Amino acid sequence: MRTIVFVLLFFTQISFAQILPEKERALLKDEILEDRFKNLLPGLMEDANIDMWLLISREYNEDPVLKTMLPATWLNARRRTIIVFYRNKKEKIIERLAVARYNIGKSIQSSWDKEKEPSQWKALVDIIASRNPDKIGINFSKHFALADGLVKTGFDELLENLPETYQERLVSAEKLAIGWLETRSKMEMKLYKKLVKITHDIIDEAFSTNVIQTGITTTEDVVWFMRQKVTDLGLETWFHPTVDIQRNNEVLKSHIESFSKGEEEKIIQKGDLLHCDFGITYIGLNTDCQQHAYVLKKTESEVPVFLKEAFKKGNRVQDILTSNMSLGVTGNEILKASLIQGRKEGLRPSIYTHPLGKYGHSAGTTIGMWDSQNGVPFNGDYALHKNTVYAIELNTTVAIKEWNKDIRIMLEEAGFFGDGVFEYVNERQVAIKPIKTE
Repeated sequence: MRTIVFVLLFFTQISFAQILPEKERALLKDEILEDRFKNLLPGLMEDANIDMWLLISREYNEDPVLKTMLPATWLNARRRTIIVFYRNKKEKIIERLAVARYNIGKSIQSSWDKEKEPSQWKALVDIIASRNPDKIGINFSKHFALADGLVKTGFDELLENLPETYQERLVSAEKLAIGWLETRSKMEMKLYKKLVKITHDIIDEAFSTNVIQTGITTTEDVVWFMRQKVTDLGLETWFHPTVDIQRNNEVLKSHIESFSKGEEEKIIQKGDLLHCDFGITYIGLNTDCQQHAYVLKKTESEVPVFLKEAFKKGNRVQDILTSNMSLGVTGNEILKASLIQGRKEGLRPSIYTHPLGKYGHSAGTTIGMWDSQNGVPFNGDYALHKNTVYAIELNTTVAIKEWNKDIRIMLEEAGFFGDGVFEYVNERQVAIKPIKTE
C-alpha cells in the first residue's frame, strides 16, 4: 500500500521540469502492466474468442506485443521466452504462465523446471495438453505488422513439437494482439495527459527566444535542441523531429515532395511560419505532435490576421474529422465522410491519422495515409474501438493572397476516443505561437 501511495504522489507531480526517477518509473510501469493483465486482458480474450494465447520470442528479437508485456526490469526477453495466457472459463480467470527459467516480473510466473523437463517445447506442450484449449492464438498477421511477431523459426519449432490435434486449433491472434496494443486503461490515460503536456512544453520552449535568434538559428539547431532536451529530461524520442519553414517568397512544395524528400536546413528569419513534428516516449506510451509558430517582424505585435484565419481552417478540419469518429465505423468510412464534408465547406484537406499508444505508429484504426487519400486497404477497414488513442494528423492547404501563394497548415495532436466521445488527451493548439525576437 505504501508503494502505491508513493507512486501516486509522484504521479501528480510530473511536469515539464520534473520526470519520475527511474525507480518510481519502474514501479508505475509495473502497476500499469498488472492492471492491464487483470482488468483488460480477460475481456480482450473473450471478445477475440481465443482460449489460449501463445507469445514466443528470443532475446533481442522480440515479438512487438510481447515486448509491451515485459516488466520494467526486463529490458529484453531472455533466451527463448514463451508466455502463455489461458482463459479458464470454468474458474473465470486468466492464467499467466511463463515457459521460461524465470518469473517474468511479478505478473507472470515461471512454469518450467528445466531440471525435471529439459525440453522447453515439451514443457509448453504439457501446459497445452493439460488445459486442452479449443482455440490457440499465435501472433501472425498479413496486414498488421505489430500483430505478426511470431518469427518463422519459432513457428516451425512450435509445429515440430506440437501434436497434430493441437496444430489444428492454431488461429491468428490478430484481433487480440491489436486489442492489447490499442486499448488504453484509466491508469494509462492519467499518465498520457501528463506526457502530452510535457510534449507541448518542449515545443513551447523550442519555439521561443530561449532557442531562436533570427539570422543565426537554423531549423536543425531547433531540431537538435529538442533531441537534447528530451535526453536531458531522461526521456526518449521515437522518431527524429523535424522543423520546417514556410515563407512568403517561396513556392509551397507539393504534398508528396514534402513527405518523401523532407525539408532542407534553413536559417530562421523574421516573418517565417515555423512548423514542427515531434514525439516522445515515456513509461511505455508515445506522443506525436505537430504545431506552428510565427516569427514576428519588427513592425508586428501579433500573428497576422490572414495566418490566424488560415490556422482556424486547420482546426476546422480537425473538428470535422473527430465529429465523424463513431464506434464501429471503419477508418476508410471516417476518412471518406470527413474529406467530403471538408471539401463541401471549401477546404482542401488531407487526412492521415494513425493509432497512437504503445508504439508511435501503433496498431488499430488507420484513417488515411498521406499517399492514400482514397482509403487504406485492410488497415483502413479496421473499425474504431473505444478507449483508444490516435494522432489526429492532417493538413489543409490555404490560399494566402497577402503572400500570393498557398500555405499548408499541418496539425497533429493526441486524441482519445472513449465511450462514444472524443476528446483531446491534453488540449490542442488553437492559435499560432508568436515569437518576438530582438
